[in-house]
Amino acid sequence: MQSFRTELENPLVEKDIIDLERKIRMFREGKIHEEKFRSLRLARGVYGQRQQGVQMVRIKLPYGKMTFKQWKRIADISDEFSTGNLHLTTRQDIQIHFVSLDRTPELWAKLEQDDITLREACGNTVRNITASPTAGIDAQEPFDVTPYADTAFRYFLRNPICQEMGRKFKISFSSSDADTALSYMHDLGFIPKVENGQRGFRVVVGGGLGAQPALAHLYHEFLPADQLIPTIEAVLRVFDRHGERNSRHKARLKFLIAKIGFDEFKRLVEEEWTALKSKSFPIEGPESTPAAPSALPEADDEAYSKWLASNVFAQKQEGFFGVYVRVQLGNIRSELSRSLIDKIQPYVADDVRVTVNQGLLFRFVAAENLPAVYAVLKAHHLAQPGANSTANITACPGTDTCNLAISDSTAVSVEFERVMQEEFPDLIFNNDILIKISGCMNACGQHSMAQIGFHGSSMKAPDKRVLPALQVLLGGGTLGNGEGRISDKVIKIPSKRGPEALRMVLNDYETNGTEGEYFNSYYDRQGEKYFYALLKPLTDLSNVVDSEFIDWGQSDQFQTEIGVGECASVIIDLVATLLFETEEKYEWAVSAYEEGRFADSIYHSYSVFISGAKALLLDKNVNVSTQHGVIKEFDKQFVETGEFTFDGASFSDKTLQINKNEPSEAFATKFLSDALDFLQRAKSFREEAVAAKA
Repeated sequence: MQSFRTELENPLVEKDIIDLERKIRMFREGKIHEEKFRSLRLARGVYGQRQQGVQMVRIKLPYGKMTFKQWKRIADISDEFSTGNLHLTTRQDIQIHFVSLDRTPELWAKLEQDDITLREACGNTVRNITASPTAGIDAQEPFDVTPYADTAFRYFLRNPICQEMGRKFKISFSSSDADTALSYMHDLGFIPKVENGQRGFRVVVGGGLGAQPALAHLYHEFLPADQLIPTIEAVLRVFDRHGERNSRHKARLKFLIAKIGFDEFKRLVEEEWTALKSKSFPIEGPESTPAAPSALPEADDEAYSKWLASNVFAQKQEGFFGVYVRVQLGNIRSELSRSLIDKIQPYVADDVRVTVNQGLLFRFVAAENLPAVYAVLKAHHLAQPGANSTANITACPGTDTCNLAISDSTAVSVEFERVMQEEFPDLIFNNDILIKISGCMNACGQHSMAQIGFHGSSMKAPDKRVLPALQVLLGGGTLGNGEGRISDKVIKIPSKRGPEALRMVLNDYETNGTEGEYFNSYYDRQGEKYFYALLKPLTDLSNVVDSEFIDWGQSDQFQTEIGVGECASVIIDLVATLLFETEEKYEWAVSAYEEGRFADSIYHSYSVFISGAKALLLDKNVNVSTQHGVIKEFDKQFVETGEFTFDGASFSDKTLQINKNEPSEAFATKFLSDALDFLQRAKSFREEAVAAKA
């Protein structure tokens, strides 16, 4: 592959892209270990697919916002580098698939021409910061959270404290107590509050889905708004130092809190306060607009009337409306995108939001323009009613492209929506029941917080053949104000019987539920065992037929093919690679110091100690799962044995200066000097050890 010039105005971004291109060349030449390279490309939004030799590229859209120019740029990029499809995700990103690895730097450079980034869209980083798509126009919001979400996104992008954590970290901002950004299932979730005229947030911490879902803990009932950034930074520093790094299945913040206890976690966060770059970080936000929502206009046409009732809502700005757009499976073609942009632009604001249920939200539509917007959407086959209803099913890509998926989640979703349309048409007006599907237990489709959820699995027939299956989950959902419910795993059934299972659950609810009774209230009243018994006949495999061994959307017999997951990088255990990284971290520390970014320089210097120590420990076959463990073990293996000394101090004393000092120029100078001394000694120690073994 050949080098290229990016010609970008932002030198930091240009350096990032050129570095990716250089590292791809080094990987092709065998100069970078495969696992190290995987970590690097993931942090640049480049994710391996189920199909060999191609990549999924995740485009990071903070709080789901894009301008029409950015949307068109992404559509054009998909045509040039991919298949012409844009996939909207549950984290308000856009993904394009089947991209050549060698072309990803050029792709990124072209995206950045319209201020669109891939940086930290995947990997062990702060992932895309999500927010209620209605932020700024929500009649129930105390204030607009958009500036706070945007500031958090920009502050932690490329921030040294969160570049190589043990696992990913997810943050959300909801616009009101309705909690439409699902704070309870995030590592950090924020809900806006006003107390005595002061803005702030209710803060929850340690939530997550995946194979072992957990609800977030209440951390602050009211956190003043100027403490938002310091609090996030302190939490990230604790997670980076104490989080698990060997077992990726135990590496999320929820597991750290469960391991050490919530009180100890809070103590560790408070311990970081001295070292924070800013103890207060005011953020300017617009004045709150008094809520004055308008009534929806009346309509004679039945289809238009259904669309108005289910997809349109009054904004807090009088006379304006928000319009939700259903996008089946989150997939929208590039040519359709360009045509829609051209036709819809005169009627809506240049601020399109990707929603958490894989759709779109157009904002600031004047009442008199609603018929025109409907006509444009209808002409593009995007005027289907029920945008946030039971009929609008959320699904991850599943076995279409994902390494981890066990069985199909997309084609079966289409079948489920067909059941809705033909047999339960009134559910387009029901926002109480949400249906979500994932291709595996990892919950990218958010099945474990749905009233009715499914995730891909497999079963064995009596003749030992394997058939695709769906785990049925019931009873999850959002309660509001940072609280939620995790659904119960009720029963596993063959995938081809999924539509019948859905039909049985909905029919039972319609028949036996009382007037006005919410689905989860009905589920609680009947109990998990009731629904297990209801669906149990679907598990009878004595009458299984050959077609049930073929998954939805497939023509070949089903077999479980699960690859290596890339939601987080695997552990790098090569000593030489780690020492190479240590030198690189020292270079970053020097650059930050020379630019006057003393807090960043200090954190990079700290990383020099950790990375170098881990390298020497691995040379002794000592593998430690946390940074804190690396520090303790280095003292035990090297300092206490006299192999490595620090003028009477311990390695812990040296490294943990980081959270006992203000991030001043003087401390940055000393810490950088200490890091260089350690790096040089570590390299010499390694060279001597290699020579002794020769």
